[in-house]
Amino acid sequence: MAAKINIGISEPDREAIADGLSKLLADTYTLYLTTHNFHWNVTGPMFNTLHAMFMTQYTELWNAVDPIAERIRSLGFPAPGSYGQFGKLSSIPDAPATPPKALQMVAVLVEGHEAVARTARRVFPLADKAGDEPTADLLTQRLTVHEQTAWMLRSLLEE
Repeated sequence: MAAKINIGISEPDREAIADGLSKLLADTYTLYLTTHNFHWNVTGPMFNTLHAMFMTQYTELWNAVDPIAERIRSLGFPAPGSYGQFGKLSSIPDAPATPPKALQMVAVLVEGHEAVARTARRVFPLADKAGDEPTADLLTQRLTVHEQTAWMLRSLLEE
């Protein structure tokens, strides 16, 4: 028999937040896979720079999935963890079947980071309304990373 959760956040609010965090987890994992794919497959004159940058980015994304999943569990709900679940929950398309050229990879990642930021931003009002400071803190951290990474990647696309 599972113990009743009494952390000061109602079950409907916890469920709504967990649902939003599940989408954030799916977006984060999908962007992780795409970034790792691009790390493996980048070519061209910017190879060294992009290969190293993508590794830094996919490592950061990999390290982000566990805290998101654990927050979902702390709220009392199962975290999604399969490709099928992530595919249904993610707002980000899967990586292209054929690796694009280097700068197109950068553009795809800009769109991905902006999409993850939008997902995180949609969950924030739910957490704020419920007084869920740990989730709000997690979302603030994720927003900072994704907005900054999108800016840095966009800078590579400027002439």
